[in-house]
Amino acid sequence: MVLGKMLAVQPKSFGLAGTKDKRAVTTQRVTVFKQKASRLSALNRKLYGIKVGDFRYVDNALGLGQLSGNQFTITLRGIAAESDDIINDAAAMLKKSGFINYFGLQRFGTQSVSTFAIGAALLRGEWESAVNMILQPRNDEREDILEARKYFQKTRDADGTLLRMPRHLVTERAVLAGLKKSPGNYLQAINVIPRSMRMLYIHSYQSYLWNHAASKRITLYGLNEVVEGDLVFCKDNADIALCANEEHASQERVCSEMEVDEDQNDVEVGFDVSSKNVRYVTADDVALKKFNIRDVVLPLPGSKTLLPANAIANTYVELARKDSLDLEQSSHNVKEFSFTYLSGSYRHLVQDPKELDWKILKYGDDNEDLAETDWDKIKKIQNDDKKMEQKDSADASSSEVKEGNDRNQCTALQLKFMLSSSCYATMVLRELMKIPSSVAYHKSLTAEGS
Repeated sequence: MVLGKMLAVQPKSFGLAGTKDKRAVTTQRVTVFKQKASRLSALNRKLYGIKVGDFRYVDNALGLGQLSGNQFTITLRGIAAESDDIINDAAAMLKKSGFINYFGLQRFGTQSVSTFAIGAALLRGEWESAVNMILQPRNDEREDILEARKYFQKTRDADGTLLRMPRHLVTERAVLAGLKKSPGNYLQAINVIPRSMRMLYIHSYQSYLWNHAASKRITLYGLNEVVEGDLVFCKDNADIALCANEEHASQERVCSEMEVDEDQNDVEVGFDVSSKNVRYVTADDVALKKFNIRDVVLPLPGSKTLLPANAIANTYVELARKDSLDLEQSSHNVKEFSFTYLSGSYRHLVQDPKELDWKILKYGDDNEDLAETDWDKIKKIQNDDKKMEQKDSADASSSEVKEGNDRNQCTALQLKFMLSSSCYATMVLRELMKIPSSVAYHKSLTAEGS
């Protein structure tokens, strides 16, 4: 970490609620243990691409998951539409209907080795296979990284590969360090990976199952109605009481309280676990139209979650079986990598982008800045008011010229919205633009643009 090196402190001195997008201008709260604001502020003279500010002293450090969500400003350039009305209608429909709450590509990795495949190997207890996939050569990597991976693949020399592997590849270097210390002990090598990072592989496989189950749910039943056997969060006192009364019922019980064992510490950060009560939808519920599609949840499977009591359950079971996995038992005794140990959680099928607002912009230069970042706002405050007035005047004049010549204008749509934690802005854009979200599709776009 850059700040850690400049302050000469360990990474554990910093606390943050979550990570941010790599390809974006982002702002987030960070805590650092026993540092003076004046010292932090002085770093700005040496920092490149990072600014720190808005300091205050607090009693407790931030921890992963301690956030209610994220705020986004996204500008879509080069929009081709017959009229601005079409663009406005599409944005209005997004606000009305929400979006399918899929996990985004980031959850699974965009390279040739997917994180969920590594997760499946860990769940099967195939430690050597998992290590091989972690260290396997990938497409579109830097030459030095590719050479290090190929060296290990050819020689199985952990020590030599460690010397070649760039330091920022924390997971790979952890595995190699484990193999160097205990050659041939692949499980021990995996356990050298920081727990939060190695559990991402397991969570990725759970997310893989969830995405497929969501697609099957939509294919079979659509998005307009709740059906018998769906799972929903209990949202009023009567439902909560019903869940409590049925706590000791049989496996076919109407509802169940979702428990989280904090000692296990396996609840995925940011997953939708705000309510502890989940129950099945009954025929009476459907007849009374007691629930709507926004109440429907699907499980990220674990020992404390229910599967839907309809055809969607088969999607989970069959997909897991294809990967030689059983959701109810484990083929090994390593609890951390077992469905019988993971608590699991639930996630809404449909989500709404909160406080969604948008505007259509016209521009003529592809390099023109259309969004104002927080740093832009800070600089604006610091600049002389007179200079800012001159700039605003120039921008206004430029805008007037553009509006007088529609043929030379390009159209952009700027969206501002909030998302709950673990929701993906890419899935909002998928719904708005009606485009696929597969790796292959996005790679084709990159190829076209190059």
